Amino acid sequence: MAWILLALAIATEVLATTALKLSNGLTNWWTAAVVLGYGASFTLLSQALKLQLEVGTAYAVWSGAGTAAIAVIGALFLGESLTLPKIAGIVLIIGGVVVLNLAGTSH
Repeated sequence: MAWILLALAIATEVLATTALKLSNGLTNWWTAAVVLGYGASFTLLSQALKLQLEVGTAYAVWSGAGTAAIAVIGALFLGESLTLPKIAGIVLIIGGVVVLNLAGTSH
């Protein structure tokens, strides 16, 4: 259940960050989606931590997956560039999250 909450926290954070780009400096109706999305994301993340996840692992997964997803969304839907160095960075982020998860499971 903690991992499901974490996945939902990531999804709401990604939606909020996308809305942040669309909010034109928090000057239009997308601002509500930003506030609600980040609020939901932090609430879900806190509940995942409450259940069982270690804060270092959960935060790495939350921020890493969110960062990678936003880079891809920016390239696919917002007209942002996706260069080879950016792709390499995304791969490194995902690799770091995997290593943290593997390190967290070997006690």
